[in-house]
Amino acid sequence: MRKVIGIGETILDIIFRGNQPYVAVPGGSVFNGLVSLGRLGVDVLFISEIGNDKVGDIIQQFMQENHISTQYVDRFPDGKSPLSLAFLDEHQNAQYSFYKDYPKQRLEVPLPPIEEDDIFIFGSYYSLNPALRKRVYEFLEYAKERGAILYYDPNFRKAHAHEAIHVMPTVLENFEFADIVRGSDEDFYNLFRQTDLNQVYQDHIQFYCDNFLTTRGADGVDLRTSRFSAHVDAQPIQPVSTIGAGDNFNAGIIYGLLKYQIRKDDLPTLSQEQWTKIIQCGIDFSAEVCQSYDNYISCEFAGKYGSFQAKLK
Repeated sequence: MRKVIGIGETILDIIFRGNQPYVAVPGGSVFNGLVSLGRLGVDVLFISEIGNDKVGDIIQQFMQENHISTQYVDRFPDGKSPLSLAFLDEHQNAQYSFYKDYPKQRLEVPLPPIEEDDIFIFGSYYSLNPALRKRVYEFLEYAKERGAILYYDPNFRKAHAHEAIHVMPTVLENFEFADIVRGSDEDFYNLFRQTDLNQVYQDHIQFYCDNFLTTRGADGVDLRTSRFSAHVDAQPIQPVSTIGAGDNFNAGIIYGLLKYQIRKDDLPTLSQEQWTKIIQCGIDFSAEVCQSYDNYISCEFAGKYGSFQAKLK
């Protein structure tokens, strides 16, 4: 059975409506997508770090309840588990404040078992952070050597835009590791100060990675490969919260790769029709998450979607 392995931050998101805390949920960019995949019965491993504190206990218990292995989670005794405060605006988009207290020694965990055609997802500032880069690089190199599909989501937020030039060599290194690069149009504007996504692909992505997915919120999804370009419309919905939308789009793409039995060697020859089916899974997951305050698909949706997809096989 193929596995999904992720590496990234785990954090407790406290979501505010107006000036009042509304709900607290475990989060983190890669983490959110892995929870959704765990709820669908996918074999999931997560490489991360949390404090040996009450918040860490909450996150670890949540992982166990959602079928995510905690074997590769570093529970550090010095420091505290990170928190984020997410303030929703009138469009239900979030502005964040982060509170972090990490120790000097980080990610003290062994290499997990990775087999050919497993899927390894990485991204966000976590994959660029100089304090973690040496360790993250080891995991990426190992995943590549083992023949996994590497999926990279830069998730490069406006708060880090001033660092774009400094982190660019690491971003390009991540592109080179990746078999699929997926980001929002905002991510690529923050990185490259370009709005023409064809130009972004030609100038910055294609040399390193052939498969480039861009999500543009209500304007849908664009795919670029060296062989063709395609567009898939988004579902018209009334969002409650957009937190986790992109993370769960990633989960949907990964679920589509598993469902349609797409292996690493298949990626260079995937047809537009195959890509459209995979992208539709991403849109379905993203739309579901936008209609709740959770960072992941609901267990009810997972049950219905998994059984519905099984009937389509």
